[in-house]
Amino acid sequence: MTPHQCREPYDWPALLRLIQTEFAYMDGRIDPPSSMLHLTPEGIAAQAQSGEVWAIGHPPAACVFLTSKPHALYIGKLAVASSHRGQGLARTLVTLAATRACVLDLPALELQTRIELTENHATFRALGFTETARTAHPGYDRPTSITFRRPVAGHPA
Repeated sequence: MTPHQCREPYDWPALLRLIQTEFAYMDGRIDPPSSMLHLTPEGIAAQAQSGEVWAIGHPPAACVFLTSKPHALYIGKLAVASSHRGQGLARTLVTLAATRACVLDLPALELQTRIELTENHATFRALGFTETARTAHPGYDRPTSITFRRPVAGHPA
């Protein structure tokens, strides 16, 4: 399956349903709660304008948000439908992100995942990411997120 960039007009509610469904397991498991709880179709459309939104399938079976930062392309809201797991869709989207980072002349990919989501840590390590930082959400005196980074081929680390 080939990723496509989501642009207006697009079925933003379908993307929201995918993200909500695939992030639902975090409810009650992470603290503070996921920012996904505040996501709207309009917010996804705004992300598609200010950054990039990519999906695989119609209706979407996988998606990712990409946002340019000064020294990395940030990967957000990476989601794969449970019915499509094990098919390499997350890897396909991370490979796409690396290609986009090269086009944008950014030397690395970066993402954050919550401390509690150890299975995500393992997945991102398997995709070539290494932990670079632990940070706390405002009001927390303990780390709540882990930042992972992966150099993009052809750029210094």
